[in-house]
Amino acid sequence: MPGSRVLVIMAESKQIAQNKKARHEYEILDTYEAGIELQGSEVKSCRQGAVNLKDSYARIDGTEIFLVNAHISPYSHANRFNHEPLRRRKLLLHRAEIKKLYGKMRERGQSFVPLKMYFNEKGKVKVLVALVKGKKLHCPHRPLRPPAGPFSGTAKKRTRPWCKVRFAFR
Repeated sequence: MPGSRVLVIMAESKQIAQNKKARHEYEILDTYEAGIELQGSEVKSCRQGAVNLKDSYARIDGTEIFLVNAHISPYSHANRFNHEPLRRRKLLLHRAEIKKLYGKMRERGQSFVPLKMYFNEKGKVKVLVALVKGKKLHCPHRPLRPPAGPFSGTAKKRTRPWCKVRFAFR
C-alpha cells in the first residue's frame, strides 16, 4: 500500500563494540545497563560499527556520570555538523544508582569500565558498564606454581634478560 510505513522491531540486541581487554585486566564485581546521550552523527557511526572502547572508563562528576575516552569515529556524510571523536558522553542512570556507585568507587582500587555497547530491542544505544577491581597481573613467563616431579630440583637455573624471573630449563 503506498504511503504506509512498516515498524521494524529488532528481535534481539545488536552488538556495536566490545571491550575484551577489560575482562582480562579487571575482576568484574557488578554490571549495569546505562543509556548514553549521543548526537545524530554518533548514532549513525554506531550503526556502522565505528566504535572503540579499549581505553575508556566512566567518571562521576557531581550527580552525573560520563564516559571518557570512548572513540566514536566521525560519520563520513555529516560534513561540518560532525562530532568530536573523543568527547565526554553522559551516561543515563538513575540518581540512586549513581549515589550507590559513588560510594563503591570511593573504595580503594575500584573503577567503572564499559564492557560493551549495543542497540537494544527498541533501537536505542545502550552501554553495559561494570564496577571492577584491578587484577594482579603476573609476568607471563613466570610459572604459577613450582614444577613438581622427581627432576624438578636438578635443572640448571638461568635468567632471561627481558624478564627478571628465574627459570628452570631442562
